[in-house]
Amino acid sequence: MSASKGSNKVAKTVERKRLRNRLVRRSVKTYIVKAKSSADAGEESAYQKTMLAISGIDKAVSKRVIHRNKGARLKSQLMKNLNKKQRAIS
Repeated sequence: MSASKGSNKVAKTVERKRLRNRLVRRSVKTYIVKAKSSADAGEESAYQKTMLAISGIDKAVSKRVIHRNKGARLKSQLMKNLNKKQRAIS
């Protein structure tokens, strides 16, 4: 621990934010994996899972946990994967 009280408080705050950000990033990754796997399997719920993942990505971007360009890239990849799989089924 640091010598000053102020730096100790900052360290505690940074640790709380790090844990919160890690939780948000992990949940976004989980949403993405579920959306991709359901699209690959050709499930009926693939669209809903993709929309849930996109919503999670948007929330993470609004909280500034992930960068907005990364969020846009992830959403684009999800929709591209979903559309490709749905075209293959049709």
